[in-house]
Amino acid sequence: MTIILLTISVLYALLTLLLWQSWLRIPAPKPAGSLAGGPSITVVIPVRNEAANIGALLSDLARQTYASFEVIVADDSSTDDTRLLVREAMFAFPQPLHLLSLADEPTTSPKKRAISQSIGQARGDLIITTDGDCRVGPDWLATFAAAYQQTGAKLLSGPVTFTADQTLTDRLQTVEFASLIGSGAATIALGRPTMCNGANLCYEKRVFTEVGGFAGVDHLASGDDELLMHKIARRYPDGVRFLKAKAAIVQTQPHRSWRAFYQQRRRWASKWRAYESYGPTVLAVFIFLSNLAPVLALLGWLSGFLNVSVLLGVVLLKALPEFLFLREVLVFLQKKSSVRSIPITQVLYPFYVVFFGLAAQGKGYRWKGRRLE
Repeated sequence: MTIILLTISVLYALLTLLLWQSWLRIPAPKPAGSLAGGPSITVVIPVRNEAANIGALLSDLARQTYASFEVIVADDSSTDDTRLLVREAMFAFPQPLHLLSLADEPTTSPKKRAISQSIGQARGDLIITTDGDCRVGPDWLATFAAAYQQTGAKLLSGPVTFTADQTLTDRLQTVEFASLIGSGAATIALGRPTMCNGANLCYEKRVFTEVGGFAGVDHLASGDDELLMHKIARRYPDGVRFLKAKAAIVQTQPHRSWRAFYQQRRRWASKWRAYESYGPTVLAVFIFLSNLAPVLALLGWLSGFLNVSVLLGVVLLKALPEFLFLREVLVFLQKKSSVRSIPITQVLYPFYVVFFGLAAQGKGYRWKGRRLE
């Protein structure tokens, strides 16, 4: 048992140090500058009951420094005033703003349906997706357009963080989210894309059609981001990039409800079974085992099977490289105040990963007021 736990911990430490170094080496894009003749962009926003948030996002989009874009808000049968607010915004919006009202009919993947139907009407060369509760800066689209022109990427994954760090749970969520964004960025830089986030994702409309869109994964409620990225990466191995630019950061709201947090994490964790490529599946299992190791080491020490030196070795091999990596990502995401919450997160995270790794084996969860499988 001791050898197994220490071996897993050493491998995890080496992996984390590799991710840290890869993150540091990701180049920052050149300033946007003049973008005459830049790509046309369609911003796709799938929404359901976002009346409390959609107005702020549309205000952000109205202040973009990039002019060649349109917005499609795909409303999935909202029962609040979401559609009314979008219609009101159309009168003063400086660029074309469209409301796509989706039919209220059963579907296993409402978000993929919303994105697919929006792309069917999109006029832009590039599709950029975000969520109705997000906030973006004025140079958001200009930064993506410039990065696309500079790299020729088929898909650009953008950084995402939370809007506020008012409470301890906010900061813990911020640290956890930073680990996902940083890991996804680093694996993209290594040429082995694993994770991205649909709240800040850009890809060519032509390539979406070329890879068949969501065909083959449209039976899953989640995966409109990662599973699509994997399809594009298989077709274009060098065509996926991470946009490491502060102007491209999208902010979303942390969960204030434990029930909503639980359902979202179950939804995320359920995706790994659909991975077709070997790498992401192996990585998901390895991360689970790496977080299980300190839990088992603690239980082994409490029961007298392991001595304290083994426990400390397992914990330190995990904690020290993680701190180096997470600190760099949080500083980039302009969340330096959350750095001091890293140790608390490291204490809780192994139990969290083990719990959700097991919870994801069950089928079904609730999302946006619906039961999804």
